[in-house]
Amino acid sequence: MKFFVDTAEIDQIRELNDLGMVDGVTTNPSLIAKSGRDIFEVTAEICALVQGPVSAEVVSLGADDMIAEGRKLAAIAPNIAVKVPLTWDGLRACKVLSDEGRMVNVTLCFSANQAILAAKAGATFISPFIGRLDDINIDGLQLIADIRQIYDNYGYETQILAASIRTANHMSECAKIGADVATAPASVIKAMASHVLTDKGLAGFMADIAKAGIRIL
Repeated sequence: MKFFVDTAEIDQIRELNDLGMVDGVTTNPSLIAKSGRDIFEVTAEICALVQGPVSAEVVSLGADDMIAEGRKLAAIAPNIAVKVPLTWDGLRACKVLSDEGRMVNVTLCFSANQAILAAKAGATFISPFIGRLDDINIDGLQLIADIRQIYDNYGYETQILAASIRTANHMSECAKIGADVATAPASVIKAMASHVLTDKGLAGFMADIAKAGIRIL
């Protein structure tokens, strides 16, 4: 499973990228606003830093405007994936942009029916939102499983990009289900390294080292 980091903060991306933990980046208007930087400037810097796809989201609601914005965003760098919402206009924009050979990430997916439409419109990625479904007592991971089954049934090439990930457990569950990509905040990816027994074992080792006076350097 590929890891995308869901942020527009360059330092977070660089740290994970240096460890080989970044296969791509997802951004959205909220993350761009949080960074306090110009969308074109920060997106270009991210694209230069990572080799994989960088999702940059349109801000209009009409298909024609989404297409124009998508083309402008795609001109930033070859690894841009234009991000459009899963609306009828978004699907129209997805079809046009994907037919032009551009990567398209269809976002805000909350049902298997929506995922089918995105695949038929030529989406490169479909982004089902796990956490937001969990928030309203609907099993977000089950949606990932449903989309995986449907895509495998019919050979759709659209990649499942699990989004709205809140916990390290979400990451491993998505991997077991067969999501192609999981995008998460840097804090969630780093939390995957944590385990109480690792901490306990390390504390025991350090106590024994101190007691024995062991030194290597």
